[in-house]
Amino acid sequence: MNFNTRSIREQLSLEVAFIKQNDNIGAIMKGEEFEKFVKQALVNLPSFFKEKLDNVDIVVEEWASSDIARGRLLLGLYQGVPKPKRGTGYTLVLPDKITIFKGPIEFLSRGEPESIKNLITDTVQHELAHHFGISDARLRELKK
Repeated sequence: MNFNTRSIREQLSLEVAFIKQNDNIGAIMKGEEFEKFVKQALVNLPSFFKEKLDNVDIVVEEWASSDIARGRLLLGLYQGVPKPKRGTGYTLVLPDKITIFKGPIEFLSRGEPESIKNLITDTVQHELAHHFGISDARLRELKK
């Protein structure tokens, strides 16, 4: 069976636009509860990774802006200089930023708290992998 990814992407964009415009649907979980799951994902990281985290902030936002998302449904975003690319001149710089997007995670999880928690954990780990210099292509290979 062949899928037209553009059609699927367009349909998803329409559904996301609808959800973002409807106040009743958009906020499934209180922000504090969602952020608690994000913190829990960080606490549950193996010690090796927690010790290696350096100069990175993790924030929660409702949705990615349209100029960042560019028609994609983003669950998270890493912005910064991956650790392996930092040279000796890497000093006095703003922290890297990992943004976890609440709206898309709730949308894909259909409001199921356990599913939201699991998707947050996966997203946090995925974005932290970028902090450690692992590309999307390499992450796909590792998941096979």
